[in-house]
Amino acid sequence: MNLEKITQRIQKFSDDREWESFHNPKNLVMALSGEVGELNEIFQWLDFEESQHLPDDVLAHTKEEVADIAVYLLRICMKLDIDLEDAIMKKMDKNEAKYPVETSKGGAKKYSKSRQK
Repeated sequence: MNLEKITQRIQKFSDDREWESFHNPKNLVMALSGEVGELNEIFQWLDFEESQHLPDDVLAHTKEEVADIAVYLLRICMKLDIDLEDAIMKKMDKNEAKYPVETSKGGAKKYSKSRQK
């Protein structure tokens, strides 16, 4: 994935339409939330098996919603000068500390619960 190429295309898309004034962090977060809601609607009433084997048309719709989410997330990063790769790597460092393999392997409990014995 070439994030530089993607962010340049997103920026050009916004610039060409003169949408910059609407793309403040608050509005982008609200738009992101709406797109996550649309993704949620796809899966809302599916059982576990159905959610793993989507029909082609539903999978195509899912891909569009995932792309919308990614675009808004990248737009937020662009506006707030967040290096997404760096943010992810730092968060994974924290997650690894919160969820050590020895206490978390094979379990789905929140870190604060997994340490209680």
